[in-house]
Amino acid sequence: MRAIKHLSILLLILLTQACVYQANLAQGNFVDKEDLDQVEIGMTRNQVRFLLGTPMIEDPFHEDRWDYIYYLKIGREKAILKTWVSIFFENNTVNDINKNQKLNPNL
Repeated sequence: MRAIKHLSILLLILLTQACVYQANLAQGNFVDKEDLDQVEIGMTRNQVRFLLGTPMIEDPFHEDRWDYIYYLKIGREKAILKTWVSIFFENNTVNDINKNQKLNPNL
């Protein structure tokens, strides 16, 4: 009788674990395509910050590079929206824009 009770509780726990709600997860800086299209070579850091916002991470080892990374994950599914844009500066003006970087496909 006791074994059946323990087995029933274990079975109940296993069945209800799949029912746990997992919230949507948005991480990083969402960059609007229209705003990104306005960024041009020769713009200042302040102009880029005005259009795209402050980058999520300002790397002290790469002061002339700003990365804007964003992904959106709905529930338990893999990320449905992933973007990674890098802006490179030289003498405090934009010298290169890399829009087509790939994030980890397992996100």
